[in-house]
Amino acid sequence: MFLKEHHAKRVHIACGSTDMRYHINSLAAIVKYKFDLDPFSCELFAFCNKERNKVKILVWDYNGFWLYYKRLEKGTFKWPKATDTKEYASFSMREFNWLLDGLDPFKVKSHNEVLTRQMF
Repeated sequence: MFLKEHHAKRVHIACGSTDMRYHINSLAAIVKYKFDLDPFSCELFAFCNKERNKVKILVWDYNGFWLYYKRLEKGTFKWPKATDTKEYASFSMREFNWLLDGLDPFKVKSHNEVLTRQMF
Protein backbone atom coordinates (compact mmCIF):
# COMPACT_ATOMS: atom_id res chain seq x y z
CA MET A 1 0.00 0.00 0.00
CA PHE A 2 1.26 3.47 -0.87
CA LEU A 3 0.86 5.04 2.58
CA LYS A 4 2.89 2.41 4.39
CA GLU A 5 5.77 3.08 1.99
CA HIS A 6 5.47 6.87 1.64
CA HIS A 7 8.58 8.85 2.58
CA ALA A 8 6.74 11.57 4.56
CA LYS A 9 7.76 11.81 8.18
CA ARG A 10 4.61 13.55 9.39
CA VAL A 11 0.89 13.39 8.71
CA HIS A 12 -1.25 16.38 9.60
CA ILE A 13 -4.85 15.47 10.33
CA ALA A 14 -7.70 17.97 10.20
CA CYS A 15 -9.50 17.53 13.53
CA GLY A 16 -13.25 17.15 13.25
CA SER A 17 -15.06 16.76 9.96
CA THR A 18 -14.40 18.12 6.49
CA ASP A 19 -16.82 18.31 3.58
CA MET A 20 -15.89 15.40 1.31
CA ARG A 21 -17.02 17.38 -1.72
CA TYR A 22 -13.79 19.40 -1.38
CA HIS A 23 -11.13 18.52 -3.93
CA ILE A 24 -7.44 19.32 -4.30
CA ASN A 25 -7.63 23.12 -4.50
CA SER A 26 -10.01 23.48 -1.54
CA LEU A 27 -8.06 21.05 0.65
CA ALA A 28 -4.74 22.73 -0.24
CA ALA A 29 -6.30 26.09 0.71
CA ILE A 30 -7.33 24.68 4.11
CA VAL A 31 -3.76 23.48 4.68
CA LYS A 32 -2.25 26.84 3.71
CA TYR A 33 -4.68 29.37 5.14
CA LYS A 34 -6.39 27.59 8.03
CA PHE A 35 -3.49 25.48 9.33
CA ASP A 36 -0.68 27.82 8.17
CA LEU A 37 1.24 24.82 6.75
CA ASP A 38 2.83 24.31 3.34
CA PRO A 39 0.75 22.00 1.10
CA PHE A 40 3.84 21.55 -1.14
CA SER A 41 5.92 20.10 1.71
CA CYS A 42 5.55 16.42 0.66
CA GLU A 43 3.90 15.71 4.01
CA LEU A 44 0.48 14.09 4.11
CA PHE A 45 -2.66 16.02 4.98
CA ALA A 46 -5.70 13.95 5.95
CA PHE A 47 -9.37 14.90 6.18
CA CYS A 48 -12.37 12.90 7.41
CA ASN A 49 -16.14 13.22 6.95
CA LYS A 50 -18.72 13.72 9.71
CA GLU A 51 -19.65 10.02 9.85
CA ARG A 52 -15.91 9.13 10.21
CA ASN A 53 -16.06 6.46 7.50
CA LYS A 54 -14.37 8.37 4.65
CA VAL A 55 -10.88 9.86 4.46
CA LYS A 56 -9.15 12.01 1.85
CA ILE A 57 -5.37 12.36 1.89
CA LEU A 58 -3.62 15.16 0.05
CA VAL A 59 0.10 14.99 -0.79
CA TRP A 60 2.42 16.88 -3.14
CA ASP A 61 4.56 14.59 -5.33
CA TYR A 62 7.30 16.44 -7.29
CA ASN A 63 5.10 17.95 -10.01
CA GLY A 64 1.52 17.58 -8.83
CA PHE A 65 -0.87 16.66 -6.05
CA TRP A 66 -2.18 13.20 -5.28
CA LEU A 67 -5.61 12.91 -3.66
CA TYR A 68 -6.27 9.55 -2.06
CA TYR A 69 -9.72 8.51 -0.91
CA LYS A 70 -10.69 5.65 1.38
CA ARG A 71 -14.22 4.59 2.30
CA LEU A 72 -14.87 2.03 5.01
CA GLU A 73 -17.59 -0.48 4.26
CA LYS A 74 -18.06 -1.13 7.97
CA GLY A 75 -16.96 0.70 11.12
CA THR A 76 -15.45 4.14 11.69
CA PHE A 77 -12.07 5.80 12.08
CA LYS A 78 -10.96 6.98 15.56
CA TRP A 79 -10.65 10.55 14.28
CA PRO A 80 -9.69 13.38 16.65
CA LYS A 81 -12.43 15.89 17.44
CA ALA A 82 -12.10 19.59 16.65
CA THR A 83 -11.53 21.99 19.53
CA ASP A 84 -11.32 25.76 19.76
CA THR A 85 -7.55 25.64 20.15
CA LYS A 86 -6.62 22.71 17.94
CA GLU A 87 -7.55 22.58 14.25
CA TYR A 88 -5.13 19.81 13.29
CA ALA A 89 -3.06 17.07 14.90
CA SER A 90 0.29 15.74 13.71
CA PHE A 91 1.19 12.07 13.67
CA SER A 92 4.03 9.91 12.47
CA MET A 93 3.35 7.63 9.50
CA ARG A 94 3.31 4.70 11.90
CA GLU A 95 0.64 6.30 14.10
CA PHE A 96 -1.40 7.34 11.07
CA ASN A 97 -1.38 3.78 9.75
CA TRP A 98 -2.67 2.66 13.17
CA LEU A 99 -5.53 5.13 12.75
CA LEU A 100 -6.31 3.80 9.25
CA ASP A 101 -6.24 0.26 10.67
CA GLY A 102 -8.92 1.17 13.23
CA LEU A 103 -6.76 1.85 16.29
CA ASP A 104 -6.84 5.02 18.38
CA PRO A 105 -3.36 6.59 18.11
CA PHE A 106 -4.04 8.60 21.29
CA LYS A 107 -4.43 5.41 23.31
CA VAL A 108 -1.98 3.04 21.60
CA LYS A 109 1.47 3.03 23.12
CA SER A 110 4.39 1.56 21.23
CA HIS A 111 8.05 1.14 21.98
CA ASN A 112 10.02 4.33 21.49
CA GLU A 113 12.58 4.38 18.71
CA VAL A 114 16.10 3.80 19.99
CA LEU A 115 18.28 6.59 18.66
CA THR A 116 21.58 5.58 20.28
CA ARG A 117 22.64 2.24 18.89
CA GLN A 118 25.49 0.36 20.48
CA MET A 119 27.28 -2.82 19.54
CA PHE A 120 28.25 -5.29 22.24
